[in-house]
Parts: sequence; structure tokens; C-alpha cells
Amino acid sequence: MHKITVIGAGLAGSEAAWQLAKRGVNVDLYEMRPSKFSPAHHSEGFAELVCSNSLRAAGLENAVGLLKEEMRRLDSLIMKAADQTMVPAGGALAVDRDLFSQEITQRLTDHPNVTVHREEVHSLPEDTTVIVASGPLTAEDLAKDILRFTGEKALSFYDAAAPIVTYESIDLSKAFWASRYDKGEADYLNCPMSQEEYEVFYQELIKAEMAEVKGFEEGDVFEGCLPIEVMAKRGIQTLTFGPLKPVGLQDSRTGKKPFAVVQLRKENQTGTLLNLVGFQTHLKWGEQKRVFSLIPGLERAEFARFGVMHRNTFLNAPKVLKADFSLKGRESLFFAGQITGVEGYVESAASGLLAGLNAWRRLHQMETLVFPPETALGGLARHLEGSPSQSFQPMNVNFGLLPPLTERIRNKREKNSRISQRALEALSIFCSRENLEEVSRC
Repeated sequence: MHKITVIGAGLAGSEAAWQLAKRGVNVDLYEMRPSKFSPAHHSEGFAELVCSNSLRAAGLENAVGLLKEEMRRLDSLIMKAADQTMVPAGGALAVDRDLFSQEITQRLTDHPNVTVHREEVHSLPEDTTVIVASGPLTAEDLAKDILRFTGEKALSFYDAAAPIVTYESIDLSKAFWASRYDKGEADYLNCPMSQEEYEVFYQELIKAEMAEVKGFEEGDVFEGCLPIEVMAKRGIQTLTFGPLKPVGLQDSRTGKKPFAVVQLRKENQTGTLLNLVGFQTHLKWGEQKRVFSLIPGLERAEFARFGVMHRNTFLNAPKVLKADFSLKGRESLFFAGQITGVEGYVESAASGLLAGLNAWRRLHQMETLVFPPETALGGLARHLEGSPSQSFQPMNVNFGLLPPLTERIRNKREKNSRISQRALEALSIFCSRENLEEVSRC
């Protein structure tokens, strides 16, 4: 029986293991938790979401929505679990992170082709097919061994997570439920701020004491995960055009648009926990309590989890990886997840899907696949191989990674929907040609 080793049971590793196991491959899935935890992880479950519980936009007019749909059609375990454990989030797909992790953990541990090893891997196995999905917080020994194989120094950046508060501790008389522009259900709890309240909050935020992070410099932070205090120091209006923008929101109590709005989104299906949207931070915990309690409605908020910041590492993918996620110079060694330089939950899971599929094909001496450039899966993979290596940085999937339409369409929403339609048509043709089973969406 063929066997493949998968190192790491995060989003990418779990997806890779699923794609292999369903194709009849025996998978040795290694996960160091609970014997050892990374600085960002808190549970021993697979595919733990360590930052937000949102998998971002759901619709096909958004590139990440397209990527989700492509993954669904390729029988993605991550998307199955997300759809089953979703919580209301307007136009986004958010999940109950505990149920989400439980579903994935059970599916894999119950699968007859998956053997789970709860132990740390210190070096890469030789003479076997391996998928490294150890994540951006890869343990030191394994990281050193990866560098031995790649011959490249890993790049690094810092990532930050937002705090979570209990619903019962929020003063609901000062907040209102609504979605921006009233799109979909009223899935966000909005804490409106007057100009005076915002200015007090702003001044306390920019002078609050930050937790010490060894070697931290502002330039190391990935732009998409900037701590709110770092963002605020760019100018007093920065937050009102960013995570606290009031556009599309009207205070139902006054009928007026607030000066600024802090949004909270449900963290679990029961709605007992909410996270502060866009409030990634590395302030000291006591400072988080003091400053964030200045937000109207959160004066007596109980924090179930404070925001945290941690260091992430990733490979210089254009120099060391192929678009099929295998290592240049060692075809039996694949990488998946954020260590490859993809950014985001969905993108990490997508890389695991592609690495798993290609590891299976290589095991059977078949040509590995790179999906069409018109697809989100293809655009994401081709970027890793073709991006200018001197300035390579983590990137979320976006329509800029796909070829433009031949016709000019002024309406952005219509244009993006047309790009998604083209992508799904290309995916269907590709799957038929390569004998890949496409899950029916009827």
C-alpha cells in the first residue's frame, strides 16, 4: 500500500491528508500538539483557526469566494466543515471555530487510511514522499532541517489576532445590529462612536504600551494583518477609513451615521462570543482591557481572549518551489500552507489541496498538475513560482492573479462575476480532461 507522510494538521495539512486518504493512500499525519504548542495555538484540534473565525467573502464577485467554490467542486474537507459550521456574518463565510476544528479532526481520525501521530517531527523523512504543512510557526529543529534542504533563508513577518469578548458583558443599549449597506442579515453588532468618543479612544490607543516582541519592527508586519495601534499611528483619520469606517451604517437609535463604528462578529454558533473585527493587536493585555473598554458598549466587556501577536516564517517560494508545490531538486518533497508564502485560511487550505493532489499523482508516476491560469487555484499556484523573488511577500488570492477579460466591463461587480464564471468553466473543462472528479453543485 502506498504511503505518504504529512507533517502538520493545520488547514493545509488536514486538506492534504484528506485528498490523499480519499484516493486510497495511507497517510501518516504528524501533529505535535498537545505534547508541544506553538505560541499561537490553544487547542489540540486539527485546523485550529488561531486568528479570526472568518474565511472572508462568500460571493463569486470576490476572488476568495471563487477560490472557495473551486475547492468545493474538488471535494475540499475544509470547505465541507466550514459550510456545516457556519455562523451569520453578512456577506462573509465565518464559522464556529470549535465545531469547525472538531468536524475536521473527527473526519480524519476516523478515516481508515489516516494514521495520526501526536508527536513532533524534528527532521524531514528520507526516501519517502512528504508534504510539509508545519505552518508559519514551524518548530525550530524542523525549520533548521527545512533550510538545509532548501538552501534558502526563510523570510519572516509578524501576524496578529483580534480579542474576543463575551456577548453577555456588552451593553446592548449602546450598540445596534446591522450589516454594512443592509446587505444580508444584520450579522454585525455595531458600537457607534461620536467624534469626541473616537478622539479620546484614539489618543489612548496610540500611547498605550505594547507587549515586547523580540526583534519586532513595524516593517515586518504583513500589511493585511497590521495591529490596530500600528495602523492608528499613521494618522488620526486612518481608522475611520479602515476597520472603524462608518460608511454604509446608520445608528438605528438616532437615524444618523456615526463618526466611527467598531464592529463585532459572532465567534461561535450560539453567539455567546464575539470578536472585534479588525482589532488585531500586540498591546499588553492590561492595556487592551483599558483602551478597548473606552469603546461605547464595551465599558464592562469580559475578554475571553486577548489579542496576541506571533512571528510567522515563509519560504522564498519563487526560488525554491515549483507551481505544483514540490521542492526544486527534490520532487518527492512538497510544501503547503503559509510556509509557502500564501496568505489566509482559504489560500492555505487550497495549497494543501493542490499539494495533496500532486503528491498522489507523483506517487503513481503521473504528471503533476497546475490548474488553468483562469482559475483561482491556478493563479495562486503560478504566483508562487512566477513572482519576482527579490521582493516576494505573502499574498491573498485576488483577481489580479488571473488574466484580464478580453472585453471591457466598467461595472466592477459584473466584471468580477464574469471572471468567476470563466474560471468555473475552465475548471470544469480541466477536470474532465484530467479525469478529476468534480463534485456536482446542482
